Amino acid sequence: MPTLLRIGSFRFHFYSDEGSEPPHIHVRCNEGEAKFWLMPVALANNRGVPLHNLREIERLVFEHKLQFIEKYNEFHRN
Repeated sequence: MPTLLRIGSFRFHFYSDEGSEPPHIHVRCNEGEAKFWLMPVALANNRGVPLHNLREIERLVFEHKLQFIEKYNEFHRN
């Protein structure tokens, strides 16, 4: 479960066994975990993350989208 970025209480990562899915990022925080598709950026799943955190996470996903896509593709190509 490679961690790509940590900002505050948010940990951005992906799972190594999900290479068959489109590029996405998981974000864990104290309250739960959310999953965002990267192309286009959209919430895929939310387990316990409050709405105000989801808005901030979505903003950060947009901000780091290219980095996340590059790392996702790099990891799942190998």
